Amino acid sequence: MAVYHRLFRLYSPAKNTLSSFLIRPLSSSSSSSSGPSLDPEIDLEEAAAQLEKSSSPSPSPSKGRNFHWVFLGCPGVGKGTYASRLSSLLGVPHIATGDLVREELSSSGLLSSQLRELVNHGKLVPDEFIISLLSKRLEAGKDNGESGYILDGFPRTVTQAEILDGVTNIDLVINLKLREEALLAKCLGRRICSECGANYNVACIDIKGDDATPRMYMPPLLPPPNCESKLVTRADDTEDVVKERLRIYNKMTQPVEEFYKKRGKLLEFELPGGIPESWPRLLRALHLEDLYDKQSAIA
Repeated sequence: MAVYHRLFRLYSPAKNTLSSFLIRPLSSSSSSSSGPSLDPEIDLEEAAAQLEKSSSPSPSPSKGRNFHWVFLGCPGVGKGTYASRLSSLLGVPHIATGDLVREELSSSGLLSSQLRELVNHGKLVPDEFIISLLSKRLEAGKDNGESGYILDGFPRTVTQAEILDGVTNIDLVINLKLREEALLAKCLGRRICSECGANYNVACIDIKGDDATPRMYMPPLLPPPNCESKLVTRADDTEDVVKERLRIYNKMTQPVEEFYKKRGKLLEFELPGGIPESWPRLLRALHLEDLYDKQSAIA
């Protein structure tokens, strides 16, 4: 598979493409009695227009290369880990919508308490809100001269994928896969340093193999001594919430995989184990091992 360098393409078709989406106030996105909802004054059409504007190419000198990649994968699969590594290798920003949501949660904004309730129930944040946060981040990056990105956690629905496809040209979608029992163990083992914000994992995953599947071993990612006493667990990393997130992901995001598969942009990658085993194989699958070797030699 070749690695493509493409510039943003502006969304030029008639605007009625957007009007064919389900345009609704954000409160209706989760308006069923099954859970909490958000009620900002923003709708999907407005958010998509913001995203189109923020995706326009910057006239300033480019920082990094024109890679426009997306990472898909269940919560806890390791999208952030591998996306951040590729971000450093390719010289483009790693933009995780989960981080954008958590930044909003830590603010004192009007939506933070309602958003916190959604997240703590394992519910997906509505499209309009995610797109609005993403467009603000892309706008800031454009002002700083960024010309590419690796998206992590977006798109999660076909509607989001259609909107993104309307405003930019995604080169490659990397779909990380991991056995569900390993996913659950990883999510429950996640820890964050309350002081520096670094992520660790205390789970030691050792799944016996059989005739159909090989043994899987993933050692824990333990903190340094200065972080050991400051580790905290995310409020939404409970077994019930994690299982609900996985259920929602499988229901909502598998159609996104088909969306990109039909366009010939989907790379399926089954994680064989932890980072030492998976990272070299991912580089080979992306034809980036030579670039990685060159940068390692320079360093």
